Amino acid sequence: MRSPLFKPRPLSGWVLAALLAAPSAQALDLLQTWEQARQHDPQMQVVAATRSSVQAFEDQAKALWRPVLMGSATVGGMSADTRTQGAQFSMGGPPMSGNFATSANAATSTRWSLQAKQPLYSPERQAQQAQLHTAAGVAELRADLAQQQFMLLTVQRYFNLLLAERQQQVLKNQHAAVSRSLTEVQDRYALGDLPVTDTHEATARAAGLQAQLLAADSEVHMARSVLADSTRLSADALKLQAPKTETEVSAVPSLEQVLAQVQQANTGLLLKKAQHDVARQELKKHARSGGVTLDLVASVGRDRLSGEGDFGTSSNTQSQQMLGLSLNVPLYTGGWRSAKLQEALSAQAQAAAEADMALQQAQQQARSVWLALQTGPARLSAMQAAWKASTARLDATRLGRQVGDRTTLELLQAENDAAQTELAWLRAQTDLLSTRIQLDALTGSLSVHSLQTLNAQLQP
Repeated sequence: MRSPLFKPRPLSGWVLAALLAAPSAQALDLLQTWEQARQHDPQMQVVAATRSSVQAFEDQAKALWRPVLMGSATVGGMSADTRTQGAQFSMGGPPMSGNFATSANAATSTRWSLQAKQPLYSPERQAQQAQLHTAAGVAELRADLAQQQFMLLTVQRYFNLLLAERQQQVLKNQHAAVSRSLTEVQDRYALGDLPVTDTHEATARAAGLQAQLLAADSEVHMARSVLADSTRLSADALKLQAPKTETEVSAVPSLEQVLAQVQQANTGLLLKKAQHDVARQELKKHARSGGVTLDLVASVGRDRLSGEGDFGTSSNTQSQQMLGLSLNVPLYTGGWRSAKLQEALSAQAQAAAEADMALQQAQQQARSVWLALQTGPARLSAMQAAWKASTARLDATRLGRQVGDRTTLELLQAENDAAQTELAWLRAQTDLLSTRIQLDALTGSLSVHSLQTLNAQLQP
């Protein structure tokens, strides 16, 4: 049973062409990254293994009501003695009575039997079949949930490396600018044009930026290693695409619609509901009438004993054939069934509480993501305006520093502010794009189409 929650859509021709392009020849887009991770990351192998168990559960459910054929055979050595008194027998004439004795020492015993059983009625078996059908759905939902989480993780890894590289580049540019300022300050101090404090401030800022740059280098190395391990791409191929200058997010449904979709299609919530169904069926298995069974049975067998006895050669052969019904009613199990029933009741209560908690958490996350999408464009515009303003302020401060109206400290602070606002703007762009895809995951609609929509917001 395939869950409708995660339906990978076929990739269009241009997407396939992009995936087949050499990653090192152009910037690596998000779709290429996902395709490489989907093929090579061990987590997707876990997803595939989980999904492959679905058919096994379905086959088990079908096999529960099929007939069962069992065969047995034994051979061994044994001895047997029988004594019968007061028996009556006839050999074609008047009945005669007497005593009988048989004996077999060091005899050979052989036995074989075949038995076929067709279940007709069993509440426990019915509940077990329902559990197996539900277990198949649970396995499918687990695979869907793991695949959605891995898709979100791939997007996060992509943007983490993008932000780390951008931060590294900004710090390099800022460090180069501060180094130029430090050289200028030292020269002017040597000429007696500036006080020694300017030299100290520029030196301290350069040393601080050097430390930040080393930390940024480490962060880039780790982020690149994580993405390279997942995609099996070389570090040279990981040239990522940044968001477009004007980031646009697709229209968001109303909050009421989002909450309704979460309740109906959230993968994690459906998984908890399915687990609750499994716990509910467990109650039926251990109910008082759950152990009653009615089977159609057929059997055939033969026993043979032959050897030397006290009265000469002995041989005894018995054959049995039977066709009928077998009814089994558990009368007393020592308290085992009642204890299992109490365990099932506790498990059902726990599963119901977990389903309610999952619904509450999913709706809270949906509200948070929905509000972030509502305020995201305005926040992004404010970040962009702040970046433009800080850049203009930096240009003015640099000019003022040249004519002596601004101090070295003011110039260094303006360069720092411009760098930080640029990084904050880029982070706000990636956060907004990530938030939109998170909403798709919460509403159970995350698919390759979601990545295509997000990928369209990156610079080609």
